Amino acid sequence: MAKVQSELLVPEIATEVAANCKALGRILDRIGDKWTILVAEALSHGPLRFNALQRTIPGISHRMLTLTLRGLERDGLVGRTMFPTIPPRVDYALTDAGHSLKTPLQSLVEWARARHEGIAAAQALFDQRQQS
Repeated sequence: MAKVQSELLVPEIATEVAANCKALGRILDRIGDKWTILVAEALSHGPLRFNALQRTIPGISHRMLTLTLRGLERDGLVGRTMFPTIPPRVDYALTDAGHSLKTPLQSLVEWARARHEGIAAAQALFDQRQQS
């Protein structure tokens, strides 16, 4: 009887594990995205308007910034405040959850900076071996 029950639980556990992996994957996709990291860094110094934010992040298109901000707002990492002025003013700022990303993202940036040269050397060596 115990064996039958454990065999019945395995699909349930597998389904739960798969769902947790998908949820975790979506979160990691969001916070691991280069635009998310750059937007979070820019907003870590305080609220910014859209155009100021775009000027702060070299190479980001209007569309990509819009999509990134919408995703971050949906995930509760960025807040959007609209002011009833003419023309309308909208500020974007990190939420408490967004601010909690600063430390892990800073660690990731420091790791990347410290290993940039070694990674570039490894890539060059790999590419050289592939050409041979």
